[in-house]
Amino acid sequence: MKFYTFAKNIVKIVLSPAFRVKTIGKENFPKDGGVLICANHIENLDPPIVGITCPRDIHFMAKEEIFHLPVLKDILPRVNAFPVKRGMSDREALRTGLSLLKEGKVLGLFPEGTRSKSGELGEGLAGAGFFALRTEAKIVPCAIIGPYKLFRPLKVIYGNPIDFTEYRAKKISADEATKIIMDEIRALLSAGK
Repeated sequence: MKFYTFAKNIVKIVLSPAFRVKTIGKENFPKDGGVLICANHIENLDPPIVGITCPRDIHFMAKEEIFHLPVLKDILPRVNAFPVKRGMSDREALRTGLSLLKEGKVLGLFPEGTRSKSGELGEGLAGAGFFALRTEAKIVPCAIIGPYKLFRPLKVIYGNPIDFTEYRAKKISADEATKIIMDEIRALLSAGK
């Protein structure tokens, strides 16, 4: 058994009952090919929660700072996470993300770039739109609906993949593409409350 699967099973055993995790729309998730998951970001536990509810292995882009923490620096690469420098254009992280999607893997992003202090969906950064426009990946919006309180229900909703074929042909900007993705996440959040 690979480490990712082992870690996913352990995390699922701990977090699923603790937060009464309910997954909606798992059937919408593409079974193969490159997939970009874009989710809202409300807590530090969002990546493992998305990880345990997603039917496929995810490669998360995560802030570089956490790769310097004692325990996490050894675990994160083994659970498919890779670093991104926040607040600047990190070409290496962009190349890694593009390669993963082109190889038919799943890339997980939180387009807001940081946790929302208010719990409301913030503005998305252009990175999500960049990946959506530069690859043939399917774009799956995801809504995490809290609160993260012990034994209170937590929902993870996967929306239908967004068809970006028309947007790619129109050559829209990365910012415009990100706005389309954020609108889909916002719609899932509204429908799921």
